Amino acid sequence: MAFTHHLGATRLLYGAAVLALPLAAGCAGQNGGHGGHAAADRAGTPASLDQLADRTGCTLTGHRRAEDLQQGNCANSRGRYVLVSFTTDKGMAAWMAEAKPWGGSYLVGTRWVAVGTPATLQALQKDLGGRITSGDTHGGMPDMPGMNHG
Repeated sequence: MAFTHHLGATRLLYGAAVLALPLAAGCAGQNGGHGGHAAADRAGTPASLDQLADRTGCTLTGHRRAEDLQQGNCANSRGRYVLVSFTTDKGMAAWMAEAKPWGGSYLVGTRWVAVGTPATLQALQKDLGGRITSGDTHGGMPDMPGMNHG
């Protein structure tokens, strides 16, 4: 029963992450950054939400907590994004499993995720490390006889 409640909280926070990013396709900022951080090393180390925000140069807004994760919204010259930190690998895997069917782009590190546009995540990757991955594609309908997809 606790796991079901936990997934409900995870879904609620993911929904908040989606709502906090009004599909910021037009909000991607310039490619400013902090330069020579050891981003690759940082991706392998779990980081708190505050550490992630500090590394990306943002002040968190809309800070939310659940049993297994913390989430906050950020905006800076590189764009708008959501940061999520997790207390366990299992919690992160459950969150990602819930998030990916909704589509989107994710910068994924060790027990943290940043959600934003691909351009914003590429800029953040310089400070955080991690790998960029995409959720499921929802771009169109399956081919149907008689439909012109040209």
